[in-house]
Amino acid sequence: MPLIEIKNLEKTYNEGETETRALCGVSFDVKEGEFVAVMGPSGSGKSTLLHILGFLDRQTKGNYLFDGKELNEYTDNEAAKVRNEKMGFVFQSFNLLPRTSVLENVKLPLLYSSTPQSKWASMAKKAIEQVGLSHRLNHLTSQLSGGERQRVAIARALINEPKIIFADEPTGNLDSKSGSAVMEIVEKLNDQGHTIILITHETYTAQYAQRIITLMDGEIENDRKVEKRRKGKDEFVK
Repeated sequence: MPLIEIKNLEKTYNEGETETRALCGVSFDVKEGEFVAVMGPSGSGKSTLLHILGFLDRQTKGNYLFDGKELNEYTDNEAAKVRNEKMGFVFQSFNLLPRTSVLENVKLPLLYSSTPQSKWASMAKKAIEQVGLSHRLNHLTSQLSGGERQRVAIARALINEPKIIFADEPTGNLDSKSGSAVMEIVEKLNDQGHTIILITHETYTAQYAQRIITLMDGEIENDRKVEKRRKGKDEFVK
């Protein structure tokens, strides 16, 4: 059974008498452990799709099954619980607390979990170690470089050991070197079994994925496997 099943998904926004269709009958599946990049120009429907996949919004028509259950069967509280426990999010703008330590930032999702507080520090340290920032544990995030901040955001996304990680333009605020370092971490997480959905407009970033879905005007223009996947430092393998 796929982790994500999307069938004829539509999303329409109504602003007064104006109706805007952001998604127009989108269908695809994502298997557990897959790394999928979603590409498309501004206005193609990428952000709308991400918001629905991440339980941040609901579709107008069609079906979205996550882990075998239809999104519209969840109450808002149930959806929030799934979002916190089974999904991790990495955003372009990092969304970190600037005058708070790396450790405390990574702990944040645990505030809304049932995990005993006695385990928070060890779980956060494990996630921070996964992104190679153990030496920055007690630094304020305002003292870090952009690339390091994004790695903190990835650690925070990992803290609850989610089934899936949504990465929304994770390299958008970074230089190419820092961006490559962040994508290598994302790729490594996928190699370890994490399901990844990457939203990006950058071709070089998408090449880290196993599959690229291209959106145009709310529809899937292309859904293809990556023949030569980027591996590490600009090395491509079949």
